[in-house]
Amino acid sequence: MNAIFTRSSVRSFGERKVEPEEVELLLKAAMAAPSACNQQPWEFVVVTDPAILKELSECSPYAGCIGRAPLGIAVCMRTEGLRAPDYAQIDASAATENLLLEAVELGLGAVWLGIAPGQERMEAVRRVIGAPETIQPFCLVACGYPAGPAAPADRYDPARVHYEKW
Repeated sequence: MNAIFTRSSVRSFGERKVEPEEVELLLKAAMAAPSACNQQPWEFVVVTDPAILKELSECSPYAGCIGRAPLGIAVCMRTEGLRAPDYAQIDASAATENLLLEAVELGLGAVWLGIAPGQERMEAVRRVIGAPETIQPFCLVACGYPAGPAAPADRYDPARVHYEKW
């Protein structure tokens, strides 16, 4: 579980491209996530075109780094045919975390850029990636080889742990 403790949010990337085999491993890890009723609502749009990455960077005031990344992944959710639609965002969250952890395993850096539940941002991403109305963008992941070392944060706080009852 070293990836959990060494993961950090990387926003600066070198120019080295992420190989297609690595992209596939990222997506396999994402799709290995648990899902309510095994509904697997996720859909992924892989973006390497610098012009599209730049457009995605303008969908949120916090997404600028995806415009400088060699790889962007739009994590999306289907809205039709789901057995537990209220859990689709939870499922997409689990898939995104798996993707981020696999990035660490591959020596990549990545950062989760929140899009949902902001309707304006979701619509902006939908327009850029050309998704149909039945697809909701959930988040963006900027990914690539880190431009420099990244320091993970130790977020453990024993004051937030309660045993048996509050």
